[in-house]
Amino acid sequence: MEGLPGTRFLLIGGEPFSEELLMWWNFVGRTHDEVEQARDEWEAQAGLPDAEMAAARYGLVSGHGPDAGAEAGRIPAPRSPRSA
Repeated sequence: MEGLPGTRFLLIGGEPFSEELLMWWNFVGRTHDEVEQARDEWEAQAGLPDAEMAAARYGLVSGHGPDAGAEAGRIPAPRSPRSA
C-alpha cells in the first residue's frame, strides 16, 4: 500500500460482531432508527461555532468547521432513504 507523504491509514480488525450492523453514508447502527438518529445529530451540528462543535458528538475536524470557509466546509448528510 502506498500513500502520499502525510497520508494516514487506519486498519481496524478483530472478531466479527455477533449481530448484524447497518451502514448508510458515514453512519453505522444496529437499527434503522439508530442510523437516522446519528444522521439527525450530525445535521444538528451544522452551523455550530467551532468551540461548540468540538464538544458535540462528532467533534470538529480541523479545517472543516463552519469557520473554515466555503472550500473546506462540512459535508452535509444526504436525505435518509426512509424520509424520501
